[in-house]
Amino acid sequence: MSQLATLLLGSWRMISWTYEVLESGEVRDALGKNPRGVITYAADGRVMVLVLNEDRITPNDLVPTPEEKIELYDSMFAYAGTYTVEDDRVIHHIDMSWNATWEGTQQVRFVDTDSRMLTYKSAPAKNPLDGRDCIHTVRFEKIVSPHD
Repeated sequence: MSQLATLLLGSWRMISWTYEVLESGEVRDALGKNPRGVITYAADGRVMVLVLNEDRITPNDLVPTPEEKIELYDSMFAYAGTYTVEDDRVIHHIDMSWNATWEGTQQVRFVDTDSRMLTYKSAPAKNPLDGRDCIHTVRFEKIVSPHD
C-alpha cells in the first residue's frame, strides 16, 4: 500500500467545498459556507461520501411532501464505490450515487494531505449541481477516534 493510500484510510470531516466556474473565474460555495460532510476510505478499497447543505430543511412530517423531497434532494450529495490511489490522486469508481448518472463513472481527485488535513482538487468537469464547467476544491480534517 502506498504512503498516500495509508494516509487516506479512515474518516474525514468536510470543512469547506468551493468551486471555480471556469468561464468567469467566480468562486462559489457548493452546499453553503459550512456543509456537513464525511468521506470514509476503508482498507478493503471502499469509499463512501455524504454531504448535506448547512441549511437543510426539516420536513413537517415523517413522509416529506413532493416539494420537500425536491428540497432535500437538492441539498445533498452522496455516493459510494471503490477507490484506487496513484501518485498524486485518488480515483473514485462510483457504483451507487444520489444521481444515477454518476454510477459507473470514475471521479479523479488530486490530493494533498499531511494526515490531519486533506485537500482535493477536481479535474475540470461539469458541475453536478448546476452543469457549468468548473474545478472543485474540497477541504477535510481527519476524524480522530476517541480510542486513538
